[in-house]
Amino acid sequence: MVIRKRLNISLKFYYSKINDKKKNCTKTMLNKICYTIIKKIIRFIKHLNLDQTVFDRLIFCIGINQLTSSRQSYKNFTTLNEAELKVFSQNGEDGIIDYLVHQLEIPSPNFVEIGIGNYRESNTRFLYNRTHSKGLIIDRLDQLYAKVKPYVNLWKGDLRIQQKIVTAENINEILSKYCDYEIDIFSLDIDGIDYWIISKLRPNISKIFIAEYNPVFGPDLEVTVPNIIDFDRINYHYSGLCYGISLKALIKQMEKKNYYFLGTNLQKMNAFFISKDLKKESFFPKINLRKLSYYSDSNIRDSRDQNYNLTYLSGSKKIKEIENCEVIDLSNGNNQKSKIKNLL
Repeated sequence: MVIRKRLNISLKFYYSKINDKKKNCTKTMLNKICYTIIKKIIRFIKHLNLDQTVFDRLIFCIGINQLTSSRQSYKNFTTLNEAELKVFSQNGEDGIIDYLVHQLEIPSPNFVEIGIGNYRESNTRFLYNRTHSKGLIIDRLDQLYAKVKPYVNLWKGDLRIQQKIVTAENINEILSKYCDYEIDIFSLDIDGIDYWIISKLRPNISKIFIAEYNPVFGPDLEVTVPNIIDFDRINYHYSGLCYGISLKALIKQMEKKNYYFLGTNLQKMNAFFISKDLKKESFFPKINLRKLSYYSDSNIRDSRDQNYNLTYLSGSKKIKEIENCEVIDLSNGNNQKSKIKNLL
């Protein structure tokens, strides 16, 4: 109780600071202020040495408070990055998802998320813990149910947990068997054959579609890794940099599935799409898109050497590292295998 009171006092103080600065701040400045404040609050909580359950509950409360504040400005957002908020997502996806479902007026979004790990850090955990809507989460991780259970209140909603290796060959069978509801959010992040799985999905399978892409491939290449069952990015290339699908190829594939591109997260690794049945001018009239080069310029530096040590490659050094990797060239419709260096 004492901790909760201290937290509430801190939140009220910091939000009053935000409101004081709103009149004189640009959106960018205000976002930086909010981000700094949240980091300070989280750092304060970490110093309390709480167990994981209590820590997660406090972070959850902070997230709810931040959403309440952010929603007042949703109608004025011009990029998805303005909505970013990290609670249980890997980066700012929690905030972007709330912005999207709020604008689309979906109060309790049903979802499918493929590639969740133990669910502690995922795109739909914060959403589920708030709305307790219907959801299907899938991962290949051993003993998945036991590993997910600590992070969600399973008794409050309808969350289906399936330990599966998802492939292009079995994706529709899995959905037919375990997903008997209308999907509002579909999230796919398996660091591998995402393109091939998407290719098998029916058009408009969900209102919102979130898909990981590989920014290392840059803005011009239209490529994906081969359709290898049980694909592993480190086994495919020691650097871990040759995986997934390029953004250009992803956008083209999603257009075939009747979606339009709305932007990416700030880390430039997850792309967000909306069904064309939900017209952009009606729900997101102020959202502006940039050139693909912007969404491919990622600061993530997680490359490895052959001994699995981090090498922190940046810029053009990343694509140079994997230039001899074989990918599928999707640009001409022939889907031929080629080394990356031959496509640059």
